[in-house]
Amino acid sequence: MSAPMKLKTLQSHLQDLKGFVEPKVELEQYETPPHIAAIAIYTIQTQFESITDKLVLDAGCGPGSLAVGAALMEAATVTAIDIDSDALEVFHYNADVMEITNVDAVQCDFLESKFCRLDNYFDTVLMNPPFGTKRNAGIDMKFLHKGLQLCSDSVYSLHKSSTRSHIKKKIKEWGVEGNVIAELRYDLPATYKFHRQHSKDIAVDLWRIHHPNS
Repeated sequence: MSAPMKLKTLQSHLQDLKGFVEPKVELEQYETPPHIAAIAIYTIQTQFESITDKLVLDAGCGPGSLAVGAALMEAATVTAIDIDSDALEVFHYNADVMEITNVDAVQCDFLESKFCRLDNYFDTVLMNPPFGTKRNAGIDMKFLHKGLQLCSDSVYSLHKSSTRSHIKKKIKEWGVEGNVIAELRYDLPATYKFHRQHSKDIAVDLWRIHHPNS
């Protein structure tokens, strides 16, 4: 299956994006590395044709690497939502720099907002949800479940590989289907004061989760 842009070109564009100015630990704000975002978007398009000419939602967009990537991959429209106004300010900056016009940004709580009553509206939902610290245990699964409510086709989501068996269990409970479509390495830089290591290499899965027969 074809893609409107080569992987190398897409990654080059995403490397130019501005990141969080002051990431908020309570929101577990970590940037999606350019190579992860590029591989995810490229894989989703070339394997499943789920980006180009599709209605795409980026849930918890942050600075917008997935949303911008989808826009560059010629999505019909991209809706990017985030709870944090500072993150959306950076997102708007990135969209302007890239001269992207097929994106809309909405500030809301993805898990609570009435905005998210649009059941099955989007073709494709993208997300790199919070991994879920002790304070936010289970939030990654809440994001995933909400994404399934909003899509008519598939949710594509990044999760730590160590949670793979847990996600398989949840998928079975929810009566949906899913599998890992890419195994990636997430070089997580030291972002907060409590991080003692300069960076940490984390194994990450890119999941495709969808309703039966979609």
